[in-house]
Amino acid sequence: MNSLKTWILMALLTVLLVLIGRFIGGTHGMLVFLVISIIMNFIGYWTSGSVAIAMTRSYPVSEEELPEVYDIVRRLSRRAGLPMPQIYVTPSPQPNAFATGRNPHNAKVAVTEGILRALSVRELEGVLAHELAHIRNRDILISSMAAMLAGVITSIANILQWGMWLGFGNRDDRDGGNALAELAMVILAPIAATIIQLAISRSREFKADATGARLVGDPNPLADALERLEAYAHQIPGGFNPATSHLFIVNPFRGESLMQLFMTHPPTAERVRRLRLMRI
Repeated sequence: MNSLKTWILMALLTVLLVLIGRFIGGTHGMLVFLVISIIMNFIGYWTSGSVAIAMTRSYPVSEEELPEVYDIVRRLSRRAGLPMPQIYVTPSPQPNAFATGRNPHNAKVAVTEGILRALSVRELEGVLAHELAHIRNRDILISSMAAMLAGVITSIANILQWGMWLGFGNRDDRDGGNALAELAMVILAPIAATIIQLAISRSREFKADATGARLVGDPNPLADALERLEAYAHQIPGGFNPATSHLFIVNPFRGESLMQLFMTHPPTAERVRRLRLMRI
């Protein structure tokens, strides 16, 4: 069901792109910027793993340094049919974790220094299973596609907005149109694209929770971990760049979201409720 919802939302992003694209008309400059935007987002996807690691100041650790984490990840990776990802530690006292990389062969799993002290082995296993589930479900690819489409829509809207203000564009195509509708599209399309993109991110979290619970064979360790991580997120600052908030298993910036529509994660209570109801 979550997969279907994700692809419906992706389709909505595509439709939104087509709708705003119709206002471009014959303006070649806008098409040039569209191509530039796609190229920039493609580069962003290709380097997303290394950028995320750099932005969170994470550093690689050897098996000798973190044998317990290596043992859990290796065992779960075999169960999931995945190659062993690279293991990193993020220098933050807030208990949290994330996965990144453009595909399973370039995957990286990072745990914060705080999570190594805060969770039991079983809870840590649930968290790591969730992160491996993101890799297995190709969530990084889907999120990158959504970000690319949302970025293109926002770029086109911005360019079209400048074109309207400066009086450029294909006037013959727009003379018979509704200027008010065009203005509404320019203003609302980027907002709608962002909301859809974040909805996709929230949907993938639910799927990763379910997949991770099945990898462990029990939903309760992840549910217990989420409840603890949520409490810690309120108490301990993470010191992260806000641009990386969507990466982590729980939102490290609790209380700073303007509204639920713009949250990168679904409510933790709802995630825990769904996990508690799972039958494996």
